[in-house]
Amino acid sequence: MQVYAIPTGGGEATPLTSAEGGVGDYAWSPDGKNIAFLARAAGSKTDGPHPVDREQDLERVWILDVVAKKARQVTTAPYAIHELTWPIAGRLVVVANAHPRAESWDDGIFSVGIADGRFVEVARPAPPFSDIVPSPSGAQLAFVGTAASGPMPHDLFLTPSAGGPARNVSRALDRPVLSARWQGERAVVLRASDGFRNALYRLEAPAFTPALVDLPLSARTIDVARDGTIAFVGVAFNRLPELFLKPKAGPVRQMGRLQEEAWKDVALVDAEIFRVASFDGATVEAALLKPSSSPGARKQPLVLLVHGGPNSNFSSDYFWFNAWAQLLVARGYQVLLVNPRGSTGYGEAFVKANRGDWGGGDYKDLIAVLDHVLARGEVDPARLGIGGWSYGAEMTAWAIGHTTRFAAAVAGAGVFDQAAEFGTENGPAGDEWHFGTPWNNPDVFAKNSPSSSIKNAKTPTLIVHGEADRNNPIGQSQALYRALKHLGVETELVTYPGEPHGPQKAKNQRDIMERMLAWFDAHLG
Repeated sequence: MQVYAIPTGGGEATPLTSAEGGVGDYAWSPDGKNIAFLARAAGSKTDGPHPVDREQDLERVWILDVVAKKARQVTTAPYAIHELTWPIAGRLVVVANAHPRAESWDDGIFSVGIADGRFVEVARPAPPFSDIVPSPSGAQLAFVGTAASGPMPHDLFLTPSAGGPARNVSRALDRPVLSARWQGERAVVLRASDGFRNALYRLEAPAFTPALVDLPLSARTIDVARDGTIAFVGVAFNRLPELFLKPKAGPVRQMGRLQEEAWKDVALVDAEIFRVASFDGATVEAALLKPSSSPGARKQPLVLLVHGGPNSNFSSDYFWFNAWAQLLVARGYQVLLVNPRGSTGYGEAFVKANRGDWGGGDYKDLIAVLDHVLARGEVDPARLGIGGWSYGAEMTAWAIGHTTRFAAAVAGAGVFDQAAEFGTENGPAGDEWHFGTPWNNPDVFAKNSPSSSIKNAKTPTLIVHGEADRNNPIGQSQALYRALKHLGVETELVTYPGEPHGPQKAKNQRDIMERMLAWFDAHLG
């Protein structure tokens, strides 16, 4: 991956960098004449033996002269740098870890001199945190962090660029902040997950009281112009992404209609959003999508899809995994999407409610919502399927070890054995927050692993996985496949060379969706 430039009026993209091993993050200088970027030092790439945790494999900061197309390395210190921004001339701000071998949440915010590459610590927020955004003057930094220790960045904090205490300005909102942009020097517009919808809120000094920005759709991404106008991409289950503008005063205006012509003959289904009291009285939100045509007297099949994460959620959007739901509905299935405990969009306590208990309360939430839908009498209980990606696949593997009510399952890039995954995954700090370490808490890891109950499985299961997956290494799906084969359960494993945790190639995305549809068709009718 390299940095390219393209004229704003249109034209061909031209590469600006040719970094060995590719470019990580990058940022324009305030005057637009230079670009800072992250890349390995020249000569670090080798084809021979590769010792792990080499200092030479860490990305350094480089400065590129955009006109001359010449880059120079700025930093040499052995920090693992995850983000960078360029708030004022002469200094960068980075998120970095001075002890990268530890693989723990130990990041800090540092100022880095352009001339000497020296790191100066600005702040050390409670981990994890991310998404540093400087104010227009560069005097303040906004970032998304946690008020109460993990498992994910949740609240918006402001801190002086020169150093000083950070202030939590979104605590009263109690919704996970997905991104933020400054609206002048005194106000911030943030995008937060609120159930199935991503909403915008404006917070202004000194009180920073959240004020909802009224939008007709869920906001996938945002930016703010110098005059305060908000640009956002609006989406819904049945609305493909389009660009909109929201002036500081005045109604929302759509900018063009990018999707209409290409999708004029394709009907997407909206969802019914509802809430159910779970086994312990906790409120769980879900979405149900139904085929537009009437099934007549015959009850319909249903597929329960489980989102990834677990600290994530289903949202009112249309993308690769949400396309599974629309494809299944078009095929005649009802599709149930549940945000169980551990999901984002319902407050920090709800996010933490499945700590060390994957397959406990969260699984019971899924089943409680499924039973609620079955009680309506529209679904054939003999034709139920379950499927998901990542944590969704892990919950799929968990489900088939705990019930035989599902007639088919599809598991993509999931986890089968938590202890084995901890030892081989890229970035284990999140799992350590949930479970500790397997050498200290072996019983916790076993309790949270589908492998512990897979001997009970009877459900025909399709397994798909990218061979280059470092989040959930492919051995997890291979182990699930081996277990099901030994148990005599109908199963197939399909792997995709070169694909990471989320498949990138269109042909492979399509192949996975076609196999998913065929598997459910074959077993649910």
